[in-house]
Amino acid sequence: MGIRIITALLGIPLLIFIILSGGWILKISLSVFVLIGLYEFYKAMDKKFKPIKSIGFVFTLLYILFVASNQQFYFLFVILFLITLLLSTIFLHKKYNIVDGAITFFGFFYICILLSYIIHINNFLYGEIYIWLIFISAWGSDTAAYFTGIFLGKHKLCPSLSPKKTIEGAIGGFVGSALLSLLYGVVIQSYVNITITNFPLICAIIGGLGSIASQLGDLAASSIKRYVDIKDYGYLFPGHGGVLDRFDSILFTAPFVYYIVLLINYLMA
Repeated sequence: MGIRIITALLGIPLLIFIILSGGWILKISLSVFVLIGLYEFYKAMDKKFKPIKSIGFVFTLLYILFVASNQQFYFLFVILFLITLLLSTIFLHKKYNIVDGAITFFGFFYICILLSYIIHINNFLYGEIYIWLIFISAWGSDTAAYFTGIFLGKHKLCPSLSPKKTIEGAIGGFVGSALLSLLYGVVIQSYVNITITNFPLICAIIGGLGSIASQLGDLAASSIKRYVDIKDYGYLFPGHGGVLDRFDSILFTAPFVYYIVLLINYLMA
């Protein structure tokens, strides 16, 4: 626990700097995390498959740097990516097969596409404010669920995937995330002139529902790790594991928050 806390205390200021800086600092930092996360995923998949890593890394970097902020090329990009993978299964058929190509693309989608929603949210009106709800929903839920589970947990949530998770912890995560997001909304509204009615309540709703997305993301990551028989994806963050171990819940929460904010902007238009 002590190592986890120290790592968090060192990492939070860096996260604040990256998000507040925005622009190319955010994009480059996200690129680094995505590439490390993809490396961890492909390394884990090596136990059962042979992902075409070089193609995955190249297309992931191209997406983050050039396509994520210019979605008009998205479908063309995906088509080129898939064609390249299919060609690899032709010219390198003795080494790779269609399953290896599918795993390569899945890793790109699971990590790169889902995490890139952080960039999309940052481009919204008040995006630099909404973006924090991703992390409050995910990590606030995780913390609240952890302590609720310790003190009140009795009924297992999904023992075959994550033996330590409880139903009481999941409920505590939902409530804790909603309350933290409500508090965040109240604090922000007191300092920033936000032209959104009931902004703290909207934050609480995003936080509560984001907690559900977060917990599903965590279980999805547990399912993958159990399939390839590993405990952690990596060791980059002492006490937390690798990038995917720390950001597994963010993967589901980021797109969820994006579409909620998109709906809010549509209703305000």
